[in-house]
Amino acid sequence: MKPDKSNSIKRFIVIIIILCIACIYIASKALHTIFFDREYWVEVSKTLIHENIDIPATRGNIYDCKGRLMAGSVPEYILYMDFVAYDRDSLTRAKAQAWRDSVFIAELDTISAGLARIFPDKKRNLQENTKWYRNRLLKGYKRKSRACRIYPRIATYIQYKECKELPLFKESGNKGGFYTKTIMQRKHPYGSLANRTLGSLRTDSNAAKNGLELSYDSILRGENGIAHSMKVRNKRIQIIDKEPVDGHDLISTIDVDIQDMAEKILVAQLKDPEINGDLGMVIVMEVATGEVKAIVNMHRGNDGKYYEMKNSAVSDLMEPGSTFKTASMMLALDEGKATLSTTVDCTGGIYPMYGRKMKDHNWHRGGYGILTFSQILEQSSNIGVSRIIDDAFKNDPQKYVDGLRRMGVGIPLNLPFVGKGEPLIPQPNSKKRYWSKSDLPWMSIGYVTQQPVISTLTFYNAIANNGKMVKPKFIKAEMCNGEVVREFPTEVLIEQICKPSTLKDIQFCLNNVVSIGLGKKAGNGGKLFQVSGKTGTAQIANGRAGYKNGIPRYMISFCGYFPSEAPKYSCIVSIVKKGLPASGGTHCGPVFRQISQYIMAQCFEREASEVADSLSVFVPRSKNKSSTENENLTIIPDVVGMGAKDAVHMMKKRGLDVKLEGCGTVKSQSVSAGSEVNNQETIILYLE
Repeated sequence: MKPDKSNSIKRFIVIIIILCIACIYIASKALHTIFFDREYWVEVSKTLIHENIDIPATRGNIYDCKGRLMAGSVPEYILYMDFVAYDRDSLTRAKAQAWRDSVFIAELDTISAGLARIFPDKKRNLQENTKWYRNRLLKGYKRKSRACRIYPRIATYIQYKECKELPLFKESGNKGGFYTKTIMQRKHPYGSLANRTLGSLRTDSNAAKNGLELSYDSILRGENGIAHSMKVRNKRIQIIDKEPVDGHDLISTIDVDIQDMAEKILVAQLKDPEINGDLGMVIVMEVATGEVKAIVNMHRGNDGKYYEMKNSAVSDLMEPGSTFKTASMMLALDEGKATLSTTVDCTGGIYPMYGRKMKDHNWHRGGYGILTFSQILEQSSNIGVSRIIDDAFKNDPQKYVDGLRRMGVGIPLNLPFVGKGEPLIPQPNSKKRYWSKSDLPWMSIGYVTQQPVISTLTFYNAIANNGKMVKPKFIKAEMCNGEVVREFPTEVLIEQICKPSTLKDIQFCLNNVVSIGLGKKAGNGGKLFQVSGKTGTAQIANGRAGYKNGIPRYMISFCGYFPSEAPKYSCIVSIVKKGLPASGGTHCGPVFRQISQYIMAQCFEREASEVADSLSVFVPRSKNKSSTENENLTIIPDVVGMGAKDAVHMMKKRGLDVKLEGCGTVKSQSVSAGSEVNNQETIILYLE
């Protein structure tokens, strides 16, 4: 029987008609959705898909020059408890809820006791704290809270791990209900050490605020990733579109040991009743490289204690005082306006200059008399310096200012800090400021001009560095995954600041300042190394009140380098204080001395007291012998005069327990030196 072709054709036609109608219907619905229901479905999609969600990159760490972490991002946690179980299947959900409720009630006391132990409270004992957590959890349970805050503050990683060992909390989040919100916190393992140099982040946005954190933010912050979330089967899942790129690490030039010791020594000096300083600054720089090994800025707070509040050593502009005399005298030598044999009559201690009186600090005792070039610097004679400079440049003061700039005095350092201060050197030919005849002599002794202390140190560092001026450096290298990807080279600002003969003469004078002049207290009196430098004292104007009204304020300083014979480090110590006495040599010199002794002790692997003791004979420790072969570990050592760190180290080597009282250097010890070691007793070291 042949198939009926007409019936088949009819069926195909019917099918085609149905398909066409379906297509027309679908197209019409699509067009209706596009043109009439578009806004509705856009809103619906927003509830299902969240686009462009930032995935924060992990911020890079900052390390000291020896690889010790100084600033790092660590995860911390906000702890929550979800008391409502969830599953699409109602029967499964009911079973999960019943299990969660039963375990919670059965283990509530155990969980509460564990939380009280993990998160102790000073205001509550353990029993009261346990009850407090029990009530907090019960309150959330009765409310069927989806986000009950377990601990009101932020938990550390260790605390989080301990919580994960508690009943119910150790289960997965879907099963037990315990979950966390992770936040990255910037931590400084060494507390406030170099705090204002390292910088900080804004708490509201985690953006860099100041210091190295801000200066090198583009390296540290990395690049955030991008994700979007979708709601799938009543659960929101996150889909990563672009992986985050973590920030790179930075190796700074700071040495934690030197920074810590410099801060402790400085604070102890600031607390001295004779000083009672408002502000203290110390910078230690490596001569050849310009690497800043320590930078301390200690401000006195309203409570009388000292804190790092501002990077004043970099930002504050102050009249440098007598440390500026070195530059003036160097220029006079370099221009052939004076020699080491030049003499100046300073008899009387007072010399009239353009209607003003130039005074030496001993004017009330009749002055110095006739001084040689070197003696002028040794005794820091205002009359001697100002007369040499005025005689040489009074007819062309612009030549004096230009000469200073040629030697690197007053040039901008362009340091990597927001708010950095650049020197203000007045120009005789400038129309912006009136130049009087008295400006030149007073400028020559450290007034009229202003600069941050790091600029003063940079100049002295150049003297120590055989005339080569290098830019202060704070970052050594950039690292990624433990590998160095970039090194930051030393930047030379001026290849040679003066003639070699001038440099040699100035180095000779600066060595005399410490050995026989006003800077004796900066020297260590030892045979291992010598110190060179210059004292400085400048009265600071009290704002609009000027110099004469109110209690006078002074910035006292000592700036120099060591060891003189082969300079490796330069250092400046500056203190701002009210009233007299105010002496850079007397008050800042001892701080310089202790810092230099500590650093050189580390270089020689000796105790600081051995470096300082002029009677000791230096015998290098043998690398092939143990420490017990080089020193007697059965007797109590004499640690008087040492810093706390070195003293504790010596006692610990003998197995002794040590207790410190006070701060600064050791003034006395509870057990006399030379006594036999008794490991059962505690040695008390009294510091001042």
